[in-house]
Amino acid sequence: MEKKIMLVDDAAFMRMMIKDTLSKNGYTNIVEANNGQVAVTNYATEKPDLVIMDITMPVMDGLQALKEIKAQDPNANIIMCSAMGQEGMVVDALKQGAKDFIVKPFKADRIMKTVKGILE
Repeated sequence: MEKKIMLVDDAAFMRMMIKDTLSKNGYTNIVEANNGQVAVTNYATEKPDLVIMDITMPVMDGLQALKEIKAQDPNANIIMCSAMGQEGMVVDALKQGAKDFIVKPFKADRIMKTVKGILE
């Protein structure tokens, strides 16, 4: 069965870039959210196999969304995206149950290595 991935980032171009990388590698079942609050709501209905989520977003940031998704589903697979210099937030995210993280600017091979490491 095809794996479903949810991309969560307030920047549409970032979602598009990651989506493009995933699609080229055979992951085409992709849903999107533009902030953490939408992600938490969509997680409940979409039940994705993997969430790739930005840390800094308006409305609800990635760390809060991570907490809420993990409360719904302790087995949720979540990869956090961070900018350079957000190491403290990344450490928090990993403590709260994120599986891994990728740092912007993204490299396609790093995204795929991380995704495959969790999904396959």
